[in-house]
Amino acid sequence: MRLKDRIALITGASRGIGAAIARRYAAEGAHVICVARTVGALEELDDEIKAAGGTATLVPLDLEKTEMIDGLAAPLLERFGRLDILVGNAGILGRMTPMHQYPPDMWEKVFKVNVHANQRLLRAVHPLLNVSPAGRAIFVTSSVARDARAYWGAYAASKAALDNLVLTYAKEVAQSNIRVNLVNPGGTQSKMRADAFPGEDPNTLPKPEDIMEVFVALAEASCQRHGEWISAREYCGIKK
Repeated sequence: MRLKDRIALITGASRGIGAAIARRYAAEGAHVICVARTVGALEELDDEIKAAGGTATLVPLDLEKTEMIDGLAAPLLERFGRLDILVGNAGILGRMTPMHQYPPDMWEKVFKVNVHANQRLLRAVHPLLNVSPAGRAIFVTSSVARDARAYWGAYAASKAALDNLVLTYAKEVAQSNIRVNLVNPGGTQSKMRADAFPGEDPNTLPKPEDIMEVFVALAEASCQRHGEWISAREYCGIKK
């Protein structure tokens, strides 16, 4: 019960890495606030968490509608009084296409979800993290943020922007009780990975559950790592 009685908000919680984080955090004793677009998938996750003895609050929210994020803070403050853990996991791939052919509407959508929504989220919940005795913020990044690859377009550019956004925030809160880090999951079994590599055998990849230790460690009140870009595979000792 390494996260006992801590309040954790996870975006993109309805499937993949986000759902795995929600289940693991709940198993470690946290109350998880699960944010995602798909109501049915959230309800299935809630059933799993409750069946395992955990507790959750469901927040159906489309992060592309960034103005709706502002409404998160007041209900959280009223009900919990604080937020101990924020996991910015939600993200979209967009298209794998040459930069000069990238559709402008898709480019803007990717940046809305991958960058703008996370800034809006920080703006909304920073006061709640700040009143926690040990606020922790973890954002999911990608290796393409640092290693440019052909055809990754808006996804790569948006993750590079997210990295700078998060590391800037980390410097700004360095003297507070908040600790902020980025996690690169690497290739894992997920819908996004399948969309990017449709011919890949998913059984050659680790499952989201295999990389959960890094997310738990960074969420603990005792964690002092701050302003770091961390490889989940390296942290969890995954070779494949």
